Amino acid sequence: MKKPRINNEIRVREVRVIDEEGKSLGVFDSDQAMAMAKEKGLDLIEISPKASPPIVKIMDFGKYSYLEKKKEKEASKHSQGQEMKNVRVHLGTSIRDLTIKAKKADEFLRDGDRVRVELFLKGREKYLDSNFLKERLERVLNLISEEYKALQEIKKGPRGIATIVEKVK
Repeated sequence: MKKPRINNEIRVREVRVIDEEGKSLGVFDSDQAMAMAKEKGLDLIEISPKASPPIVKIMDFGKYSYLEKKKEKEASKHSQGQEMKNVRVHLGTSIRDLTIKAKKADEFLRDGDRVRVELFLKGREKYLDSNFLKERLERVLNLISEEYKALQEIKKGPRGIATIVEKVK
């Protein structure tokens, strides 16, 4: 976050002044605005420098920076949106365990997360027929009851094969 100009850092002739309650007081000479802020024991903070004339607010700078950080934190909380969750199975995983993994994937999809379904391969398993491996991974995908779409085709990676799915909106 770029620090706004405050008090004597504001070097324009005219500014539009807003008081601490958010009411517009009008356009004043910057020296007059500075005097109004000092009279109230507060700071003059440049809120919108690109406006014509620039908009300044009479307010305590500590309170202003606290509110800005709070807004930023709230915005970043909502921007994360989806999280990537992993469901990992092996070649020898039993049908019972596959259904448990599929139920877990259902939960993740219901929560709105993306799910990376991975068939983990060890040693010589990596060199088995790719169609056989894809069929094994699709067994897990077929057990998922939530409606989903594949964001990524089944791809081979260093630890096995995987795909990424998300809930259909």
